[in-house]
Amino acid sequence: MTTVRRVRPVREKPNILGGLGAFLWLLVVAVPLYTLLIATVQRSENYTAEGPLALPSEPTLRNYVAAIDNGLLVFVGNTALVTLAVAVLVMVLSATTAFAVVRSRSRWTQNVFRVFLLGLAIPSQAVIIPVYLIIVNLGLYDSLTAIVLPTAAFALPVCVLILVGTMRDISEELYEAMALDGAGVARTFTQLVLPMSRSGLSTVGVYAALQAWNGFLFPLILTQSADKRVITMGLFEFQGEYRVDVPGLLTAVVLSTVPLFVVYLLARRSLVNGLMGVGGK
Repeated sequence: MTTVRRVRPVREKPNILGGLGAFLWLLVVAVPLYTLLIATVQRSENYTAEGPLALPSEPTLRNYVAAIDNGLLVFVGNTALVTLAVAVLVMVLSATTAFAVVRSRSRWTQNVFRVFLLGLAIPSQAVIIPVYLIIVNLGLYDSLTAIVLPTAAFALPVCVLILVGTMRDISEELYEAMALDGAGVARTFTQLVLPMSRSGLSTVGVYAALQAWNGFLFPLILTQSADKRVITMGLFEFQGEYRVDVPGLLTAVVLSTVPLFVVYLLARRSLVNGLMGVGGK
């Protein structure tokens, strides 16, 4: 008769040092977030007297009402238009450019790709004067288009690089199958490349949207009218108006981050996959 011996599972020792480090990191992230949210429901005089970490003794929503009354929704609307236009423009141009770089073997196409890579090393601050002169000569100064075009241009190098890596993961057998099926370049691009590059396109779209939403230099230099201000310029104006009213300024910051946070929640999985280089698989 065979005796069966039960093997006791080996219990892993708790990683006390790792848990302590995770708790400290949680504090680093949670305390500023707590301070930000608590300040939005405090009165200015109470915030100064009680300190940023104290629970509000008289919670109020007047900071949110004041932010909306002072034109925050106009700033958010302008920013949303700029962000949508930049994201669509960058996704279209970077997808077609990356497809040409991956599938073409001509020296001219590869040289164009090198020019895009060179754009990674050129900061927008270094060419702001030429950009300003071009926008003025085109008659686009003090318009939302003046923000869209340079923002999209400076986002393109990174986006093209991401999509080139994504499209290179598509196997050659799939291209050959499309060719045997009689597909041309346009059909191959729309029915094969774009569906297989969804994660990379999501990454590009979110990256371009972040650049547009957080942009400050181009709106500052290329616009001047109050009705053309985007959220970064709007917060700059709020800081001037509420120089002592910290809760009012932080409330505007919270409201301005909500739309972008929602976009991130919807596209976070595709964003992570695209950055990991597995968008084409």
